[in-house]
Amino acid sequence: MEEKKLIGKVTHYYNKIGVAIIELSDDIQHGDVISIEGPSTNIQETADSMQVEHKTIKAAHRGDAIGMKVKDIVRPGDNVYRVVE
Repeated sequence: MEEKKLIGKVTHYYNKIGVAIIELSDDIQHGDVISIEGPSTNIQETADSMQVEHKTIKAAHRGDAIGMKVKDIVRPGDNVYRVVE
């Protein structure tokens, strides 16, 4: 059974480039499995493309706003969870 911990919220989505802006309420590391969920969103993927101010990063911390490449459309207000196996 997998557990999920809320780590942030989507604040913006750039459709043309497939990037979500996520306001973090907890830390995230490169390679973490995340789940983005909302009324019409439910995707799971690995955090492998994160940026802050157009610079690639390996980890981000509570209070950061990061850009993350996502494989499907997400919406502002969607919750972002870290999946803990």
